[in-house]
Amino acid sequence: MHDMILTVREGDTMYTTKLMKVALGAGLGLFSGLAMAHPGHIEGQDARVQSLIMSIQEAETLDLSKTTGQGELTFKVHRTSKDLPAEAHKGLNAAHGGFGPDRRRGKGEVYFYLPEVGILKISNDMDTIDLVPTDKDMKPNNMHNTTVWYGKGKNAYITFPGNGNSTIYTTELDGTLVDKLYTPSKDLKWTKNKVSDYFAKGGKFVPTDVEYYDKQLYVATGYSSLDYVLRADVKSGKNFSTSWNGEAFGGKGDGVGQFGTGHGITNGPDGKSIAVADRAKSEIDLFKPNGDYISTLDMPKGSLPCDVDYIDEYTVVGCLKGPKPDEQAAPIYILKDGKIVSTILIKDDLGLSKFTHVHNSVMIKHKGVYYVIAQAWNPGDFVILKQVK
Repeated sequence: MHDMILTVREGDTMYTTKLMKVALGAGLGLFSGLAMAHPGHIEGQDARVQSLIMSIQEAETLDLSKTTGQGELTFKVHRTSKDLPAEAHKGLNAAHGGFGPDRRRGKGEVYFYLPEVGILKISNDMDTIDLVPTDKDMKPNNMHNTTVWYGKGKNAYITFPGNGNSTIYTTELDGTLVDKLYTPSKDLKWTKNKVSDYFAKGGKFVPTDVEYYDKQLYVATGYSSLDYVLRADVKSGKNFSTSWNGEAFGGKGDGVGQFGTGHGITNGPDGKSIAVADRAKSEIDLFKPNGDYISTLDMPKGSLPCDVDYIDEYTVVGCLKGPKPDEQAAPIYILKDGKIVSTILIKDDLGLSKFTHVHNSVMIKHKGVYYVIAQAWNPGDFVILKQVK
């Protein structure tokens, strides 16, 4: 195999790095021949190259025999950030989003987003990750999560909440941008007076997650003092459009059905409800689609759940911290019938050093095997875990 030469220009200075191709499992990896001046720091490299090389170096030292989790839900490393396209490393460190699985029969691909990079797609066999052409208006921005949903006929869409620029983007699966939903107008009247007053006074719209149900988008706003779930009508198909309809529920507070930080939002396990991950209260709240409160699933105190995912009889919850953050990095909990049946510790058990905080995780099933996909935050990282059979 031939060596690969990476060349980076910084001003008038050119830096060259040798990356040697080596066989890694079923795929092809890279090994850096660059000497480091200090551990964990590579001089003369831009962020993309530095991220790529550090991912390769960590992957080379991983003990792939290590496992995490318990019982039938025990996992090992399948893919890491070294398996991302090289261009993706430009935005990996700033990763602050989540994953959207296409759960239709015969599909199974998973989509996510990296700032400055765009949309990425994981194949349904969890082996390859590719860039998806992304509209230039989206690229510079962070998308705080990813939702795949289905409209009229066979139409499938991806919706992304741009938390930094107050815009919700919807694309087709090939990346074609079909809609942008902006901050609600100041004169729109909402069913909750607090929401009307908030936007009338120029309050900032900060979407943290979006879910689709019955021709409506449900938008969480946990990064603002508003913290209501806002609803918008959707017309899919040839003349795609979205518009705020004035319906809202939740709100910041300590009451039943209120949020400390309504961070993630997902269709409930029955397909007829809406689940909100309340990060600050360490709980998952379940609502009827009209906003009526149903129930609360308590998570370990201090775990700070960022989102929730449902597959088969399991509930999957990625957490920003563990109950004992001074002793243990952030867990991913897998629950059955409301009880934790497996705890995944990516940093502590598997040795992936950037997974102090988990920002999002989903579980996928391919040919009878479960996979867990997770994203770390501050710094960002990426991993796919495979069930040990």
